[in-house]
Amino acid sequence: MDVISIFEELVKIPSPSLHEENVAKKIMEYTYNNGINAYLDNYQNVIVKVPKNCEGKEPLLLSAHMDVVGNSSPVNICYSDDKKYIKTDGTRTLGADDKAGVAAALNLAIFLAKNSEIKHGGLEIVFTRDEETNMTGINNVKFDELEAQNVLVLDSDSLGNFEIAGAGYTNIDIEVTTKLGGHSGNDIQDKKRYNAAKLIADLVSKLPNGPYKVENGFTITSCNLGSIIAGATDIGIERLLDMDEVKKPYSKTLISKCATNVINTSAYAQYSLRSSVKKYEEKLLAKFQKQIDKFNKKYGEYANAKMSTNIHLLPFEKSPNQKLSDIAKKVGKKINLDVKVQSFHAAAETHIYANKKNKFDKQFRPVLVGVANIESMHSPHERMEVQSLVKGYEFIKEIFLEYNK
Repeated sequence: MDVISIFEELVKIPSPSLHEENVAKKIMEYTYNNGINAYLDNYQNVIVKVPKNCEGKEPLLLSAHMDVVGNSSPVNICYSDDKKYIKTDGTRTLGADDKAGVAAALNLAIFLAKNSEIKHGGLEIVFTRDEETNMTGINNVKFDELEAQNVLVLDSDSLGNFEIAGAGYTNIDIEVTTKLGGHSGNDIQDKKRYNAAKLIADLVSKLPNGPYKVENGFTITSCNLGSIIAGATDIGIERLLDMDEVKKPYSKTLISKCATNVINTSAYAQYSLRSSVKKYEEKLLAKFQKQIDKFNKKYGEYANAKMSTNIHLLPFEKSPNQKLSDIAKKVGKKINLDVKVQSFHAAAETHIYANKKNKFDKQFRPVLVGVANIESMHSPHERMEVQSLVKGYEFIKEIFLEYNK
């Protein structure tokens, strides 16, 4: 078997989030047939361990997720006319995210099992469930049973990406309330009856949005306005929920059920804040709070704005130990691969590892790695460049060998 054959077998198995059991079964079949130790943990993640055969060397951990975006419908794969890409028949997603990472990690374990003369400090692999929705798989891993400190999370969409820091994700909720509501006709002349919808629009226009801190061409810290809701009265929402059929766009349907003859007394806005550096996040939040304070000072007892934050995902900050990056650069030159050491502005399982400790109470040092070029990810047009996965597996194998020199 080679990495492409393994990928083809795995990708044909539908595995939507929390329904990965058949992929897990296939992985266990591979490990059993090759004499590799593997087991299902209490959450049905697959844990693979190739024991060390040389004292004084450190283990390395690989991680990839088994679930894909998509449903349980058949995955009919085919090749492009030039044989350059693997894709589906266009009826659903391919699932190269993250079956490419699973195939590369599994193939390395098989390689080591068949080449016992290679001296190494051990290989651990974690194949997780439910990464695409709630990351419950990685959050249920028993980290204190893992010995490795250095981690390669094989889940980037571009071959050669070697991402050493990633942004955390914080939700910012803003609520504006007013003291006096009223009728939009009878009470409109009363200047003390501020409309919360108008006030939150004014407030949002003064709040930051977009990139806040950029370093070396990469966004480090940013915020994004996700939604504003005002005038959506309880009665309006009840009418919407009672409808037998709700037509798209849903927001237009909702607004058609709202009242326009009410001076609104409440309004809400929600932002996402992403940052891989805590101090920049704190400075950005301070800018938000400054505008909130100005608002409250201006409107006094007649209107109030308040802000709350909820950490969705802690940041994955750059480790001071850059051993893996140095090895990756060296290997890249050896196999003629352009290795891009950089940060990224999204969420991945690296963030969970970065904030956990191993069996020996040492902080994990994760990196997000690209082992294949995947286009139109999460769509029916998704496709993977075949030779990129071949090269990606070579990249991971050579990193492991160099790591154990």
